[in-house]
This record gives sequence, C-alpha cells and structure tokens, in this order.
Amino acid sequence: MRPRRRWRSAHHADAGRPLDAARARLAYGEWLRRVQRRVDARQHLRRAVETFQDLRAESLATRADQELRASGETARRRDPATPVKLTPTELQIARLVSSGLSNKDVAAQCWISPRTVAFHLRNVFAKAQVTSRSELARLDLA
Repeated sequence: MRPRRRWRSAHHADAGRPLDAARARLAYGEWLRRVQRRVDARQHLRRAVETFQDLRAESLATRADQELRASGETARRRDPATPVKLTPTELQIARLVSSGLSNKDVAAQCWISPRTVAFHLRNVFAKAQVTSRSELARLDLA
C-alpha cells in the first residue's frame, strides 16, 4: 500500500502567493477526488474556492466549486436570517398547510391533485429546511 500524500501548506504560505497556493489546493483536491478520496478532497477544494473568490478569480472559483460539488459536498445550511425563496404556488400551499389543512383539502382549494400538493410540499420542506408540518407552521411565510 502506498503511503498517503500530505498537504504541505507551509511551503505555499511562506511564498506569500495565495493564487498559487489556491491553484495547488485545487489540483490536489482534483487528484484526491479522482482517486476516490472525496472526503479528503473537500477541505482543499473548499479553501481553494474561498481564496479564488477573495481574489476575484471567477473562472477558477467556478471550476473549484464544480469540483467541490462533484466531490459530494452539500449546500451549506441556510442562515435563518435569510428569507426562504418559494415559488408562488409553493408559498400558497405552505400557507394553507400551515393553517392546518390536509393535502386533500389543499388540493381541492387549489384545483390540483393531492400528489401535486405533496410534490410542492416536499420542495417547501427542502427549501425551508424543515421536516414537519408543525415546524412549517412556526415559519414566517409573509
């Protein structure tokens, strides 16, 4: 078994060239992902994305971000202060469900099928990061 390679960030930090350091992190993260070490790759890719964004190197930031998503990185948790962006239909369904109506009652009121209500409700739950109707009822859906 080959020994694991280690990232030597001290070399790049001493050089004072953050763009080169970020490019090296990106290359190393890409290599780690391709040899099936996705979890190890994420920390390097995350740091590369942050550095590229700070330096306004948009094309490299985009490339690093795509690589990070390919590694299986999930979206960061939404800040509770940030409003939830729901479509008008999702907002209407969320308000009706929050008032205590069942999927069948919401469907009858909106002239759609209960399965369509369930579909929109799953999207609302995902976007609002809630897992139950009671949590949904506590949200401010203004």
